[in-house]
Amino acid sequence: MFAYAMLGTTDLERAARFYDALMAELGQERCFADDTVIGWGGQEDYDRPNLCVGLPFDGRPASVGNGTMIALKAPSPDLVRRLHAKALAHGGTDEGAPGLRPQYSPGFYIAYVRDPDGNKLAFACYGAEDAA
Repeated sequence: MFAYAMLGTTDLERAARFYDALMAELGQERCFADDTVIGWGGQEDYDRPNLCVGLPFDGRPASVGNGTMIALKAPSPDLVRRLHAKALAHGGTDEGAPGLRPQYSPGFYIAYVRDPDGNKLAFACYGAEDAA
């Protein structure tokens, strides 16, 4: 359904450091970069969505959307925890510690952060064991 998700940044180099660290944990490499946008995923693989960060095209400062969030799929609770820790270590802020959220779905293990620009991200694992 999705082709790509784009998040705005006011500092492309800072965003690159933050997202390079997270995408490496997810096994996603940069597929393109220029002076205004960086993308991770598969440039030639149009069946996979990409995640991109960039300077706004209109030249105005990037801003976050209220209620806007990108959820990145993680196959295990351990990866959710690693992504959360890595985000905090690279300038992100905590928006919800890793843990089960059974009120949303059985086995739904998730953590929430904001990137250095304030964009909200989630790291989600479906089907986690209660002991996770």
